[in-house]
Amino acid sequence: MAARSIGSGTISFGLVSIPIRLFVATHSESLSFNMLHEPCRSRIRQQLYCPTCERVVERSEIVKGYQFSKDQYVLFTDEELKQLEAEANRSIEIEEFVPLAGVDPIYFENAHYLGPDKGAEKAYRLLVEAMRDTGKVAVAQWTSHGKEHVVLIRPRDKGLVMHALYYADEVRSLDEIAASSDGPAARPAEVDLARKLIEQLSSEEFRPERYHDAYRGRVQGVVEKKIAGEEIAAPAEATAPRAQVIDLMDALKESLARGRGRREAAGKAREASADGGAKASTKRRPTAVAAERAEAPKRARKK
Repeated sequence: MAARSIGSGTISFGLVSIPIRLFVATHSESLSFNMLHEPCRSRIRQQLYCPTCERVVERSEIVKGYQFSKDQYVLFTDEELKQLEAEANRSIEIEEFVPLAGVDPIYFENAHYLGPDKGAEKAYRLLVEAMRDTGKVAVAQWTSHGKEHVVLIRPRDKGLVMHALYYADEVRSLDEIAASSDGPAARPAEVDLARKLIEQLSSEEFRPERYHDAYRGRVQGVVEKKIAGEEIAAPAEATAPRAQVIDLMDALKESLARGRGRREAAGKAREASADGGAKASTKRRPTAVAAERAEAPKRARKK
């Protein structure tokens, strides 16, 4: 199914303006369930209930309030909130270009694709190539649904991706949890083994297609069985094994040894496959020799 644009806008930096179309870049495949009334299997409706008045209330009786202290609220009407919204603006104003490595991924909130609008293909491609060549990404301001957002725009393949970012005061400080530097320092030998283990488990690039949602697969399998009318046996309750206390050096050494064992097994499997192919070709050679011998007298008679 072709991607469908959800809006339009303009990327602006300096005196350059590039008309773009906005597309949703991601979607969740998580399975969801509906709440049903078991006897009749109908979906239930959730009602708004006031515990003070002890009755169901209508939506027309609902107002919005901001809690400034315990059980104390200031009220807002829809008109008051509407007046606070930012002026509608479809322009994505680039404030600066920065190295991508300098932006912590913790600030990334969501992602959208930005595609060129009709007639803007050349300018769009120019921006993509220039950002890729310089290794820079753009930090910009974007207004959506009456609110200003800080966004990051980066090149990806032949296009642009826009990430909405959290503001600095929306990201909690790591100091709120126990700092890693508070623990005992690792010994040089442990650091060296840990570095070797990281190198052993490293890949040249991230391949997201290698990873799959196992839980979703299990749920979908049970759904298909239930649709087919099969009885589903409850699985035996597994008891989580107790974590063993193990010396850090021993754990690192064992991990490295297991990694080497897996690599050696994979290498032997490749060699066996190659030897099998060589033997197969060797077995075919006598037939070729026999055919050559059978053809030799015929060639001699022709001469």
